[in-house]
This record gives sequence, C-alpha cells and structure tokens, in this order.
Amino acid sequence: MVKKSKLNIDKKARRALGVHLTSVDIFLRYIFPEIKDKLKEYIWIDLYAGEGNLLLPILNEISPEERVNFFENHIYLFDVQAEMVHKCVKNANSYGIPIEIAKKNIKIRDNLENFPEFLKNNELPIFHITNPPYLYLGYIRKHKETQKYLKYFKADNDGYQDLYQIAMINDLRNNIENLIYIIPSNFLFGASVSNKFRQDFLKYYKILKMVIFETKIFEFTGTNICIGFFKRKKDPKVEPIEFNGVKIKNKEDLISKNYILNPKFKYRAGSEFEEFLENYRTRNPLKVKYYLLKEEVAKNKGTNQIAVIDANKYRNNQYKRLNLQVEDILKEKIESNILYVQTVDKGSIEGRVGLGIIAEDFDVKGIYVSSNTYRTHPIQIFLEPQISIEDQMLLKDYFNFTLEYFRKELDSEFLTTYKYSSAVYTRKYLGLTQVRGLIETFPISIIKRDLKIKKSFKSAINRHEFNEILKILTVLSN
Repeated sequence: MVKKSKLNIDKKARRALGVHLTSVDIFLRYIFPEIKDKLKEYIWIDLYAGEGNLLLPILNEISPEERVNFFENHIYLFDVQAEMVHKCVKNANSYGIPIEIAKKNIKIRDNLENFPEFLKNNELPIFHITNPPYLYLGYIRKHKETQKYLKYFKADNDGYQDLYQIAMINDLRNNIENLIYIIPSNFLFGASVSNKFRQDFLKYYKILKMVIFETKIFEFTGTNICIGFFKRKKDPKVEPIEFNGVKIKNKEDLISKNYILNPKFKYRAGSEFEEFLENYRTRNPLKVKYYLLKEEVAKNKGTNQIAVIDANKYRNNQYKRLNLQVEDILKEKIESNILYVQTVDKGSIEGRVGLGIIAEDFDVKGIYVSSNTYRTHPIQIFLEPQISIEDQMLLKDYFNFTLEYFRKELDSEFLTTYKYSSAVYTRKYLGLTQVRGLIETFPISIIKRDLKIKKSFKSAINRHEFNEILKILTVLSN
C-alpha cells in the first residue's frame, strides 16, 4: 500500500512556504499512465520537488540494471528547502540510486527566482512535472513571514496573483514544451485571481486534459486542485481552448465533460453564464449599490428608529441586533430596499448563494456595516430607480431560479470555490460583479409598463421553465 509522505512542520510554517506535498498514489493513478510509454524520450524534471514523489516512482518501471544510468541521464529534482532535498536524496536511495549519484541530480535551488539554464543543454527535450508552491498574493502581502515572496511579483511578473503562476510563466519564458502541473483549480474557475495569467499563458499553451478534484486530496490544505496537462503551441495564438476534463467529487462520483474556454471571457471555465449576462443585459438595467455603511448613517442621523443587524458582529450563530437613529430619507431608502445577497454557500441546500428578504431572514429592516466591508457577509442591496416590493420579490425569484439553473447546467463552475466542508456539495462563492450582472438582465422597464409580459415572466419562473424565460428575454432584447 502506498502511503502519503508528510512534512513534519507546523501549519503556519507550511502555509508560509506554500508547501503541499504530493502523495505517490496521485502520481501513479493520474499522471503516470499518460507518460509511461515515453520515459526514455525526455529529461524529466521537477523544479519544486519536495520529497520527489512526482518523478522518483518512474524508477519502478526501469529495470534494476538500467536504473542508475536512467536516473543520471533522465531525472533532475530541485527544492528550495535543504530538508526536502535531503529527504529526496534518501527517497532516491530507496529506489536503488547511490547517495553520491543522487546528490548530483537533486539540488537546492530557488527556481521561482530563475530557471536552471543548464537543463536546456541536454539533447533530450524537457518534460516538467510538478506540484509547485501556491500562495495567493493577497496572503503574501498581509503576513510578515511571507512578504519575502513579493520580489517574485515585480517587473514582468506584475499582475500575477499566485506563486504557481510565477512557476508556470517561468516555464513559458524558457520554452518548455510539455508540462504537467498540480495547481489550484482557480486556474480554470477563478476570475480576478487568474484572468491575466490565463490570457498570457493560454496564448502559448493548449490544454490536453484536466483532472479536477472537488474532494480533499492534500492533508493540510482545503484548496481545490486540478492536474493540468499542457503542451506548447507551435505558434502563439489567441483562440478557444477545447479539452476533456474529468471531475472527481469522490471515489464513486466522476464526471467527464468537454470544456471550451473562450478568450472573449478570459478563458474562464463556466463562461456560458457570463455569456448569458452579456447577451441578455436589459436596455435600461437597474443600478445596484451595496452596503449600508457606518459613514452614511453618521451623515444622516435623525429621530427615526430603524432595526438592523450588524454584519460585523456575529456571535453564537447570530448577528447582533441594534436600532439606528436616522433621518427620513435614509429610513425610506433602507425600508424600501428589502433584498440582500448571500454570496457564500452555507453548506445546506437551503443555504445556497442568492437573494433573500431581510425581514424574513433576520427580522429587521436593514443590514448595517459598522466597520470593514466583507464580501462574505450578508449584504443589503440598494436599487435605482426604486421599484415596488412586488417587483423586488419577482426579481428575487428570477435571480435565484436563474442562478440555480446555471449551477445545475454548469455544475456551479462559473462560481468560485469557497472551501471544503462537510457540506453535501462543494461550497461556492458568488462574486458581487456577477450579482450585478444578473440583476441587470432583469427586464424591469418592460415589466413595469406591460402587465401581460410581467404575468408571462412570473408564470415561467413559477413553472421553472428556463427556456420560456429565455424566449421572453430574447424578444425584449431585440
């Protein structure tokens, strides 16, 4: 039985290094079958090797009498940590490679800083298989122990958002033709975190295959990951990327799907939702503003008392209730906007992202932000122009039905994965830009003046007939 190798460092240190050690069984199950017939055709490298579990198992396929020679001429492993290099050398020795020979091809090196040029002097082409460090730039900036990595995001790397992107762009700049990377699935599904990188990288590489995990495979991280098989294009080209993906939700639940990544939508998977938002944006959409802020309340103090929850104060599974003293105009604004958005799945089917009614869910009139705004808190929505309570209810029903339709059709891929939990599905995050975009498809101006269309629209929502809704929206958009 193959066991996962573990690094005996505490969680904080592991997070600071971006380290997620790869188990041998991941390599044997998902990667090795793709390369087993061409082992002697390449130099196999891992520039972020850890204990070497993504390359050293290859040696089991090489006869004992050829193994040392194969290692010397075909395998190179690197890591920035001396402890990992030491473990990797010992690991190679367990496959029958003498320690001194192992040390020649297993080195300490910071490959995020620059690519080891000597590897390109070999007659054989390079094939890079790796599980690089991943650490989000936002986290790096906020923590003293990780700020040393800011140097990687300067000059030509300005605009990239994660260490894994630095690793992959280094390979691109060094013309590495074949890549297999274990990386966060935000490569496919992320928006701002990955837009620029996908556009730069996929101009030069095509995706041969993706194995997408929606189940936890690394012990010390909740990050969803995918295994990407990349091949460099003969010529750089901005074009749709088509590939087969296998999504693994658990051992029994596998989904095979054909993906098409559209450069118009920054190669983001699940772009069919974005296409819908673009194609069916109404001519005179509602304007959307978020948050009842402390500053606005302070500027509009008055004698009217209005009950709210404080989104910044959550204790014992509930938000703190308080009464604000506001003037007439702000009171009217708060009470006439009854909707809020929940941007993060709670983990139950009833607690999925979408629009809700503040009074029904919190028994107050508004959602107050007493300090910093957080996109994961419940957020009150303010619409302009003001619309009736009845039309806001219709907007809620339309929004939630349409969102659930696309979640089913696209397996929620247009949403950002939030984190692992014991939920019956992978929890997702709905971006505020997506919220605004979906509200902007609500044909409010027509609904307000044509009761017949409004009745048909409402009826289609109640009957869960998305195609009928689409017909109505198509007619209205022409």
